[in-house]
Amino acid sequence: MVDRSFLFDDDAMRDFIVNGYHVINVDQPVALHDGIYEKTKAIIDDDGNPGNNLLPRVPEIQQVYDDPAVQGALTSLLGPDYVMHAHRHPHVNPPNSRGGSWHKDSYWGYTKVRDHHPRWIMAMYYPQDTPVEIGPTGVIPGSHYFESREETVGGNGSVPDGFPASGKAGTITIIHFDLWHRAFPNATDKVRYMMKFQFTRMSEPNRPCWNNQRDEIDLGDLSDDPRSAMWRNMWHWLAGNGSAGARREGEEHVEALARDLTHELEQKRLHAAYNLAECGESALPHFLEALQHERDEVRREACYGLSALGTAAVDPLVSLLGHENERVRGYAVYALGDIRHHNPSVTGHLAGHTDDPSPFVRQNVADALGQIRLAADSSVPALIGMMKDEDEQVRSRTAYALARFGVEAQTAVQDLADACYDENRYVQGHAAVALEQIGTPEALRTLLHWLQASRWCPLTTAKSTF
Repeated sequence: MVDRSFLFDDDAMRDFIVNGYHVINVDQPVALHDGIYEKTKAIIDDDGNPGNNLLPRVPEIQQVYDDPAVQGALTSLLGPDYVMHAHRHPHVNPPNSRGGSWHKDSYWGYTKVRDHHPRWIMAMYYPQDTPVEIGPTGVIPGSHYFESREETVGGNGSVPDGFPASGKAGTITIIHFDLWHRAFPNATDKVRYMMKFQFTRMSEPNRPCWNNQRDEIDLGDLSDDPRSAMWRNMWHWLAGNGSAGARREGEEHVEALARDLTHELEQKRLHAAYNLAECGESALPHFLEALQHERDEVRREACYGLSALGTAAVDPLVSLLGHENERVRGYAVYALGDIRHHNPSVTGHLAGHTDDPSPFVRQNVADALGQIRLAADSSVPALIGMMKDEDEQVRSRTAYALARFGVEAQTAVQDLADACYDENRYVQGHAAVALEQIGTPEALRTLLHWLQASRWCPLTTAKSTF
């Protein structure tokens, strides 16, 4: 049980929604961080970068991520049943480096529609003091909603300098997965390590998971910012209220926003989408037209707008599941999963598209069924069938969807057991998470049997083989 005193308050949640990051100084002994640093250095010097095997090679890192301040932040953003993702990596910034370039991480590939709502968090831990001179990871505040780096802040085409997330040993910077970031130059003669871990949401919010006192986000001086509608939507979604209440506007205002849905600038399109969603059902025909636009970026922003519009968009989106364009179908599926409408018939429609010829559509079907998490009697068999899909992204995301069903997915245990030996490491990792989440004696025996065979001994090295 997480200590509620470490949960976000309303101000911390507002700041994360707006900026996309939160810095924590964990209260652990300095000796722990020094030991992690030295052990990591020895492993990399002797054996190379351990990559996904970082945690079994340096299991002391788990103490850092078990810190109540870290658990409180992750619970606030992802809910109490969040899980650690199978991917983790020690990032090395060598002495006198020039740093890295601005980027967003991929979701192991770039086919996933990026979630504006927090479902995936990165946590970056420094085991050594990390002032600006040693090259911390820098972030561009507020950039997690935008595909384009140049448009993230001012929309003037300039490249922002970014914020260096520096701090003492034991600093953890938690960021929205899609925040633009990079390694700053290391102007010292010391190696800088950063341990990157990822955490994901297992259930959609049905109540605030932080110390919430306000019904509405307090934006203060940012209330008139064009992004305010987007921020309001995030607040209401995290509070379990779906989209924000409609703010009725005149037809002239609606038409002006609708024109901006096809604007050349991403900021304009995205701001129009969320503001238009607050206009209620009068926005629906404009969104549906934009979703079928010839430009994919227009379709994408319309998808976000339809998600924000909510229930009124469900039936029209279902009707687009048979559209001839695979991108239109895929975005329609994504929006249905994001809306998470409490009607089992929607999952029935989605389950009918597990054999869609497009991997993009099937990937989104897997996500949507797991997020809606209704009608297990039809959804779970559909997902079990997708565990044999030829596309590894589909298999990976299907295993995560089954994990979200928990014990309702117990009929999938044997298929998940097979998936533990999949040729893809993340299908394996997500299958293990699913077995843990199902949690029946059979599922846990299956998981333990695989773990006993695949466990990594942290003490075995080339210099000490037994």
